[in-house]
Amino acid sequence: MKVATSVAVGLVSLASQASCHYIFETFSANGETFTPYQYVRQNTNYNSPVTDLTSNDLRCNVGGESGANTSTVSVAAGSSVSFTSDVAVYHDGPISVYMAKAPTTAAAFDGSGNVWFKILDIGPIFPGGTWDLKQTYTFNLPTCIQNGDYLLRIQSLAIHNPWPAGIPQFYIECAQITVTDGGSTQLGPTVAIPGAFHDTDPGYTVNIYNDFTNYTVPGPVVATC
Repeated sequence: MKVATSVAVGLVSLASQASCHYIFETFSANGETFTPYQYVRQNTNYNSPVTDLTSNDLRCNVGGESGANTSTVSVAAGSSVSFTSDVAVYHDGPISVYMAKAPTTAAAFDGSGNVWFKILDIGPIFPGGTWDLKQTYTFNLPTCIQNGDYLLRIQSLAIHNPWPAGIPQFYIECAQITVTDGGSTQLGPTVAIPGAFHDTDPGYTVNIYNDFTNYTVPGPVVATC
C-alpha cells in the first residue's frame, strides 16, 4: 500500500508539472483561426520543453522534423498572423519568432542549415522586468520578404529556473506558410538551429530574481526591411 501511495503521489506531481507547460498548437492567418495542427507541425512530446542546446529538436520541437502530415497556408507578405497556445504562457522569459526559407516546399524542409532569421523579439519591460505572458501572440510578416515557402517558428524561452541550478526551457512550434506578394529582400542575419543559442548567453544565464535591470534576448538581432 505504501508503494501504491508513493506512485500515486509521483503521478500527481508529474501531472502538476505538466499543467504548467504549454504548446503553440493553433495558427491564425488571413482573418481565420485554423484547427490545432492544421498548419502547425505536431510534436510528439505533448507540451514538454526542449532543453538540449545541441538538439535538432530546437528547430520545430520533438517530432517536428517533418511536415509531411501538415498543410501549408498562403499568406501575403506584411499581413498579420498569430500563434495561440493551449493555455496561456506561464513561465517568465522572452518570446521570439523566426523564419526559414525552404529550398523547395515547407513540408519537405527540416530547417537545417544557416537559414533562420528572427522577425520578432518580445522581452521584459523595465523598470520591474515584467513579461508579456498571454495565450495569443499576433505579429506581422515582413513586407519585403521574398515569395516562397517558409517555416515560421515561435519560441518561448522559459528562464524561471535560473541557470545553472535550473535549465532554461524552449517551447517551440513551427507553422508552414507560403509567402505571396512579397519583395526581393533576403533577410538576415541568418543562423543555424541548433547553434544560435549558448549556455554563455547573458539572456540564457540571467537570474531574473536578483538585480534584474536589463536583458538581451538570445539569438541574432531582429531582421528588418
